[in-house]
Amino acid sequence: MENQILLCILYDYYGELLTDKQKQYFKDYYFENLSLSEMSENYNISRNAIHKNIKETEDKLLYYEEVLKLYEKNKKIKKIITNLDDDLKEKILELI
Repeated sequence: MENQILLCILYDYYGELLTDKQKQYFKDYYFENLSLSEMSENYNISRNAIHKNIKETEDKLLYYEEVLKLYEKNKKIKKIITNLDDDLKEKILELI
């Protein structure tokens, strides 16, 4: 379950780097909750081909995070901001 949540978060960060087909299969599987059989029927290709594409997409998302670390960096920034005192937060917001 945690891995699915992580993959959905990473999709938000890196989804635009995927092909249209990868995006569609990923959305159908993770967001629309379609089974491999349903997707196979919808796209008229084998379940194995769907599974392989989804697995490659998952690996690609994890690789992007491993290299770019956007999600990890965002978590660190949020943690730092949370720990700042209110006066400093206001000063930073004024600069933005």
